[in-house]
Amino acid sequence: MKLPHPSTDQISLTNVLAALGDPTRLAIVRTLATAGVPMNCGTFAELGSKTNISYHLAKLRESGVTLTEVSGTSRKVSLRLEELGRLFPGLMESVIGTEETASQHETRQSIAADR
Repeated sequence: MKLPHPSTDQISLTNVLAALGDPTRLAIVRTLATAGVPMNCGTFAELGSKTNISYHLAKLRESGVTLTEVSGTSRKVSLRLEELGRLFPGLMESVIGTEETASQHETRQSIAADR
């Protein structure tokens, strides 16, 4: 099964910024950036219910921020940093590097450590 992703020319700054404007989605993006490798969807369970996380992961995928690869019953999520860097130079570095609260940092580190 292959999930739909926007092609590079279909990714818009408006959609990317809208996706990144949600605190849960921003925490997911920062966790992925910290890990630097594709992560299972279940990794983000501490950020909300399965339904909630599924919704946020879909929004990130549909906006072009993430890539989701399906392998059997497993889904691996990764950031599309290369494509986004070409389209919007410096955006993701700024978003990922933005100061976060101590609580957000602890949550992200805990999730990354559990992978």
